[in-house]
Amino acid sequence: MEPVKVGLLGLGTVGGGTLTVLTRNANEIARRAGRGIEIAHAAARDYNPASIEGLERVGRIGDDAFAVVDDPEIQIVVELIGGYSPARELVLKAIANGKHVVTANKALIARHGNEIFAAARERGVTVGFEAAVAGGIPIIKALREGLAANHIEWIAGIINGTGNFILTEMRDKGRDFADVLAEAQALGYAEADPTFDVEGIDAAHKLTILGSLAFGIPLQFERCFTEGISKIGALDVTYAAELGYRIKHLGIARRSPSGIELRVHPTLIPERRLIANVDGVMNAVLVKGDAVGPTLYYGAGAGALPTASAVIADLVDVVRALTTDPGNRVPHLAFQPDELVDTPVLRMEDIETSYYLRLSALDQPGVMARIASILGEEGISIEAIKQKEPGEGETHVPLVMLTHRVVEGRMNEAIARIEALESVQGAVMRIRMESLSG
Repeated sequence: MEPVKVGLLGLGTVGGGTLTVLTRNANEIARRAGRGIEIAHAAARDYNPASIEGLERVGRIGDDAFAVVDDPEIQIVVELIGGYSPARELVLKAIANGKHVVTANKALIARHGNEIFAAARERGVTVGFEAAVAGGIPIIKALREGLAANHIEWIAGIINGTGNFILTEMRDKGRDFADVLAEAQALGYAEADPTFDVEGIDAAHKLTILGSLAFGIPLQFERCFTEGISKIGALDVTYAAELGYRIKHLGIARRSPSGIELRVHPTLIPERRLIANVDGVMNAVLVKGDAVGPTLYYGAGAGALPTASAVIADLVDVVRALTTDPGNRVPHLAFQPDELVDTPVLRMEDIETSYYLRLSALDQPGVMARIASILGEEGISIEAIKQKEPGEGETHVPLVMLTHRVVEGRMNEAIARIEALESVQGAVMRIRMESLSG
């Protein structure tokens, strides 16, 4: 059969990696897909030709992305430019032109996926987005296909390598957040503006997608609770270790009787859990299904070649499906489009977890009793307390508490009351806790 003609938007890190892998493994990929895959038209405004293998095999290279999506020869458009716009306009135009789409753009899918999938369904084309979550880890395919028999109970994922690298360095070397962030930027793990990574926005994009796939709900990025790691101190990492826990920046999606939890925040996890031992820039997603039990998916969550692996896996799937009746293809969000449900996404205030609390309290009798009394009045039970001896000349001491499970709204009330005490200095540090047991 004739090779499938592909249009490539973007020749940056992932675009260049995609072309490199397509060139290196051309025969193997053709054997799996049933026919060759050829980049016939590419668009890029800024790229390094010396770093991209196979550039000479591209039919045409220009700087007009819309010329690629309007090219009648192109059957599949691969969008790797990122961001919301013009990516949204390009993808919708490609779909309107009857072209299949493959994208690694998690922000685009999280924000505009409902609109994009509806347009694709109407036009009878496919949108592949495996590379949008966790780089080379095939978690989208696992949820859409491999775990299709299961009632998914919860998902917990380390889905941002930058944050995981920072927390790992803080734990292993006792370094401060700002110091490790500067190194992450120097190494290229973090952007000059690291907000999306360290404040959890990138992870929230990805969790939004995973939650929809797991529970059959529309994409609702605006309902995902998001909290970053910039307030985590070296003390918190040390205390967590002393108590038998590790701090990870997790995305958690859980089904409960009252609705769906979608939340990204620092989390204390028992150090014996597998996911607690995922370090550096690596990603991991833990999925609990009622039939299969807990399953862990681990690997490189970013980078040119790992992400290219996922992009090309989608390309192969689309090539295989080119002659398939659109109604019989795997649904974009795992469930049939008319079977998505309106299960509510819960407010963070209504979600129940355990907590790690750290505060600086005046070292005098009665202070601990007053703090414990406030927690008791709010229905919060203390599981463990750790108090350091004051240093010479110090009037306040660090006090760490672990609590039993309580609704977040009650904890918010308790923290506000504790912070109002004259005997408490500064803000109360709060980190949520999860056992993640099977």
